[in-house]
Amino acid sequence: MTFPEDAGLPLPYYLSGAALLLMGFWFFTKREQGFGLPAMAVLATAGFWYFGDVLYNDYEIYRRKIGADFLTAAWWQVLLFLTAFTFLTPPIHRWINRLFLKRRSFALICYESGRLEKKDIQLQLNRAAVGAFTVWGLLMVVALSRVEWKAVSFFAPYLSGERIDPWARGRLGGGIDALLSLAQYFQIFLTAVAGIVFALSRDPKVRAVSAVICLLAFPYYIFDRTRNTMLATILPGFLAWVLLRLKTTFAVKGMVLAVGLFGVTQWFAFVMQNRTDRSIAGAVKSEEFQKRTKKQSHEGLNMFEELGWVNRYIASGRYKVNWGKRYFAEAVNPIPRVLWKNKPLIGIDYAIARGQASTGGSNLVTATISTGMIGQGVVNFGRFLGPIAAATLMAFWVALLARQDLLGHDNPARLLLYVSGLILTFNMGRDITLLVMYPFLFGLGLFWAFSKYQASR
Repeated sequence: MTFPEDAGLPLPYYLSGAALLLMGFWFFTKREQGFGLPAMAVLATAGFWYFGDVLYNDYEIYRRKIGADFLTAAWWQVLLFLTAFTFLTPPIHRWINRLFLKRRSFALICYESGRLEKKDIQLQLNRAAVGAFTVWGLLMVVALSRVEWKAVSFFAPYLSGERIDPWARGRLGGGIDALLSLAQYFQIFLTAVAGIVFALSRDPKVRAVSAVICLLAFPYYIFDRTRNTMLATILPGFLAWVLLRLKTTFAVKGMVLAVGLFGVTQWFAFVMQNRTDRSIAGAVKSEEFQKRTKKQSHEGLNMFEELGWVNRYIASGRYKVNWGKRYFAEAVNPIPRVLWKNKPLIGIDYAIARGQASTGGSNLVTATISTGMIGQGVVNFGRFLGPIAAATLMAFWVALLARQDLLGHDNPARLLLYVSGLILTFNMGRDITLLVMYPFLFGLGLFWAFSKYQASR
């Protein structure tokens, strides 16, 4: 681990760090207005993926490989992102949520009081849970039919040593792949909902059903190779339980969160250690399981490094700013490739610049490279406008989450969306992409359809 005093970090690093703390405190004072807590989640995400990179990885190696000037430029961009985000979030929130500005954060009210215990709130929460559980059950019938009813490998890969995927599809997509993707994202959201319902519901029958769903659904993601889906499905329920259900002091809640997050990082290390040469379920069942507990570095925690490379490649001409083409590719991603054969691919140009061009076969690159939340803005709109563009998108995301919080007064089931979105914010540190937002957005659509159904009755 390389600490700042050992690395000769430039002035904008310290300015960015000070800004992060001051802006975090300012957003904390706005927590009752709805946008404060989601904004703090964005700042925490930026802090982890950029400042955490410096603390976890060797900054001196970055200086030798990338160059000190490009890293200094990257820190100025981090500062620009933080500043733009802080100034843009309040007016965007006021515009998006102008009808609800007089309301107090519903999540904060639930945290500070026992309002979640009220009968009418529990009734609405349970109704939403029944709708979500029904959709999950129907989806599981489809999933099991696609895996030829191999329920053990699907629901309990830790027993069979094999994890089977009912939504597997081609890399570029085609045919019914769009429907498979839709089912996959619905499954992620509904699994997260089961965890949140188990944490918040007081109805014994609803909690029992949600517990069964968690026991069946969680292993599919725990024994996956993809860390972002593990976070998206398991952490929302854990966070809801600690913050809204656990009756204890804030200090104890913090300790419980710390222990839980430590366990998550240890499991991630095991996944990284084994996912290249075997399935995770197979690794757990192997005789070597107890022996393969050596310290393992986490990969992918290098978004500041990627921001440095982006600056170097743009300056050298190796990479050309695409002026919004990558954001456009993200925006049109929901259009099935069967309807738009030449739909733009996401991130291929940067992967080629980073040396990942494929030398043969049907794939254009051997792997795609995440540019990071801020780096993604830079590759789209350049070294100055890019961080502002990324800050603008995250400000809109904060306003959308704040809306779910403020609308919780009308329907407490909005908490299911709100908590899920807060967790997904962390995953957007690697890229602001619909691929991360889909579970929330599809859940929002499902919530809207269920509300219309209830109203029609």
